[in-house]
Amino acid sequence: MNLEYFIAKRLITAKDYKSSISAPIINIAISAIAIGMIMMIVSVATGIGLQNKIREKIAAFNGHIIISNYDNNQSEITLSPIEKNQDFYPNFSAVPGVDHIQAIASKAGIIRTETAFEGIIFKGVGNDYQWGNIKEYIVSGKLPNFSKDVTQEVVISQFLANRLNLKVGDSFNTFFIKEDQNQLPNVRRFKIAGIFNSGFQQFDSTYIIGDIRHIQRINKWTPNQIGAFEVFVKDFNTIKETGDQVYKKTSSTLDSKTIIEKYSYIFEWLQLFDFNIIVILVVMILVATINMVVALLVLILERTQMIGILKALGANNWSVRKIFLYNAFYLIVRGLFWGNLIGISLLLIQQHFGIIKLNPENYYVNQAPVYLNLGYILALNLLTVTICALVLLIPSYIITKISPVKAIRFD
Repeated sequence: MNLEYFIAKRLITAKDYKSSISAPIINIAISAIAIGMIMMIVSVATGIGLQNKIREKIAAFNGHIIISNYDNNQSEITLSPIEKNQDFYPNFSAVPGVDHIQAIASKAGIIRTETAFEGIIFKGVGNDYQWGNIKEYIVSGKLPNFSKDVTQEVVISQFLANRLNLKVGDSFNTFFIKEDQNQLPNVRRFKIAGIFNSGFQQFDSTYIIGDIRHIQRINKWTPNQIGAFEVFVKDFNTIKETGDQVYKKTSSTLDSKTIIEKYSYIFEWLQLFDFNIIVILVVMILVATINMVVALLVLILERTQMIGILKALGANNWSVRKIFLYNAFYLIVRGLFWGNLIGISLLLIQQHFGIIKLNPENYYVNQAPVYLNLGYILALNLLTVTICALVLLIPSYIITKISPVKAIRFD
């Protein structure tokens, strides 16, 4: 029998335990650990969730790596074409980290209706386009079918549809300005097949997606000429290494750039979340350990006579310390139980019902995304238990200074 554990268990289950002087302090300590765990789980889940969601949205509209011509063009518009027939297309087998590659082209235009007009970027795609990346953002209608001849079907954002008072099935005229401004613009009439809402204002207010053959005809390109290649990687964590390999394996006349380089201001902003998460973790663990230290000291003070009796009966200092450490560990586990239960419940509610909304102009998403992973939850619990256990060794040292004679007479 583990004597220390037995005594600690009897202390916890004693009837006078809940009515003792230390009861309110113990409840505060348990609450502090529970609240700390809730804050840590929620901050990590929402922080990582927001980072992952924004990365997914940027990749959905740009790929992870963009291969294009060398030029000084800082806009999203394709100025000069590149040949579609490349060694790395349609399968980029030379780089193991590449998952998919697709050809695209883009051109600026103006949508004109009877009541309004909007400047847009027409993104032309082909049969190789991976629609699964934006399929989750489709709120009505369907995806265009590019298997036949040149199709007039396009996908437009809900933002543009609302501003232009359009819906699925409606048709509209789009004007594409020619390089020679003295000539009349090219006009194309498109039909809305589907409407998407990514919550990423920068893309929703700009892009419509349609058949790349429209751009090829407007620009008088051959079917083998496109604007750029979008490359998707298997693991985003290796995007820098894969991007370097892609750059080396492409022609010297072509440039490649990762979305981290293209949208550096967004990814620099995302890195701030890592710092915020670390600060929250440090503060919450610090608060929890301070409360546990206070609770343990009160428990020791309250049981001073018992400590004296145990020492008088022959118990050594470490044996007595273990009794109170077991007691403290029980309080930590209780706090972690309620913290995990409430924290995970809140995240599941947010994940399924999206109660907490965010401004897409500031956060690029409509609601707070959640990333639930058993690994980081277990890591947070283990980290809390380990730090608390190590810190509690310090106040328990006071037991070694208690004299049995004085303790037995202590009142």
